[in-house]
Amino acid sequence: MNAHSKEITKIVESALAEDLVAGDITTEALVSSDFMGKASILVKRDGVLVGIDVAKEVFGQVDPSLHFKALVKDGAKVRKGDVVATVEGKVASILKAERTALNFLQHLSGIATETARYVDAVLGTKAIITDTRKTIPGLRLLEKYAVRAGGGRNHRLNLGDGVLIKDNHLATLRSCEVGLEEAVKKARKRAPRAMKVEVEVESVKQAQEALSAGADIIMLDNMNVKDMRRVVKLVQGRALLEASGGITLDNVRSVAEAGVDLISVGALTHSAKALDISLEVEPG
Repeated sequence: MNAHSKEITKIVESALAEDLVAGDITTEALVSSDFMGKASILVKRDGVLVGIDVAKEVFGQVDPSLHFKALVKDGAKVRKGDVVATVEGKVASILKAERTALNFLQHLSGIATETARYVDAVLGTKAIITDTRKTIPGLRLLEKYAVRAGGGRNHRLNLGDGVLIKDNHLATLRSCEVGLEEAVKKARKRAPRAMKVEVEVESVKQAQEALSAGADIIMLDNMNVKDMRRVVKLVQGRALLEASGGITLDNVRSVAEAGVDLISVGALTHSAKALDISLEVEPG
């Protein structure tokens, strides 16, 4: 995450401003500012840990005198009961940073853990698990990092990161009597050189049109496995095939075995269950 340290700093600043807008009334009323202690951050459910550097940034911003020690690295598989980091210094400062640090750790580790489950489910096939842009506003950088840490890959980071002609684009163009083939040509002409053009389709017939139009990637949106196999046979490697829509852990293996190259899963970021992680203070 070092390459994005400035962005992380901004994200953490925003999160702390939200939580400490009026200070920590409870801690300030009860805990002396010179009371020292140590805290351990421990995992309460098996998973993949991500966000350790973000947590460190949280504690550092709240109080630079705190000593944060990471005991595992991002992407590490952790088990219930593992202590993943310790923090030493002013207890009041530790308590002020606790919730924000844990929020980041739990959320990002949940994404990485869910991603790892999907990646494991398709082992032995050629399919690659990717994310989508279905992320929490302001947290995309971190959430997509968590997907990579869990073994997945990133789809588009933003709208300028690739051409993806979707159903609403095509519906708009049809009203101007512009077809799919012309849409692909226009996109290729106006997009940066060498940028791949992807087209979303919902049927075997549309997949054939996209292939004939010269699409580099064809997204099979909510297509059943039987039709996916037909498209794989039709395309024969002349374009990358991406399955998307309605992908779950129950069906991802059968989708992968249909022969697609990519499987994009929105649930990795928008529905991943937070990994249970807690902080326990040891006063004095």
